[in-house]
Amino acid sequence: MHTAISDGSDSVEEIVEAVKREGISIFSITDHDSIKASNIIASTNLGPDTTFIPGVEFSCADDNGKYHILGYGIDTASNAIQEVIKQGYDYRIEKVNSRLEFIKNEYGFEFDNKDIEDLLALDNPGKPHIALLMVKYGYTTSKEDAIVNYINNLHVGSKYVRPEDAINGIIRSGGVPVLAHPYFGNGDQLILGDEIEERLLYLMNYGLKGVEAFYSGFTPKLIRGMCDLANKYNLYITAGSDYHGKNKLVRLGDTGLDSVDELPVNIIKFFEKISI
Repeated sequence: MHTAISDGSDSVEEIVEAVKREGISIFSITDHDSIKASNIIASTNLGPDTTFIPGVEFSCADDNGKYHILGYGIDTASNAIQEVIKQGYDYRIEKVNSRLEFIKNEYGFEFDNKDIEDLLALDNPGKPHIALLMVKYGYTTSKEDAIVNYINNLHVGSKYVRPEDAINGIIRSGGVPVLAHPYFGNGDQLILGDEIEERLLYLMNYGLKGVEAFYSGFTPKLIRGMCDLANKYNLYITAGSDYHGKNKLVRLGDTGLDSVDELPVNIIKFFEKISI
């Protein structure tokens, strides 16, 4: 789940209310490069029927590809996780500035200094926030149009947290590193067959411990295939909806887990690992 602290639309409070309303008993918030939501919820009285797992999600890349690495059960006070978060945040700000410069030089789209200051002051500024500014100024008619037809036309190499750094930081903070939506890579890919198995083995060399086998966008066949790989390599299994509120057409709690009669053993092992 993602809050408005990163690229979701719901506040932390709205997420908590929705979780309780939907009867979700165990949940995590994995905002991009941020643990702010986890720290807020840590001081929130959720009641006896709701368990929260501190989480984070890192956008990673190296010469072999792009990956989204989840960290579950992390100690948010750990210097190890905070170092990786700062690195990811610094890269994010660098990308925002590059995009602002690009749309100014390429299309003549300029914003007031106050709006730029407010943009850079956000916890996790990115494409959606620049796009909303473009709509506000009348440069484009929608957020989607702004991203697809303008912002995405910038094709330059961007800096990303390396997967080994993300995995190492998560482990050093007491957490479990998990590959998010494995078949979809960074969200826009489709990775199947030998390639997905090779990708898992590659990341396991760095210490990857789990896979998100249950995911809102996976078919039952994809779920079974990822569970088989998890069993083959003794990887933990997690389930995620990738809920972004109004920013993505995903229902809260839609993980595909309700399609199975009983929890896979490697999900139970994951809960045991993080003491749930």
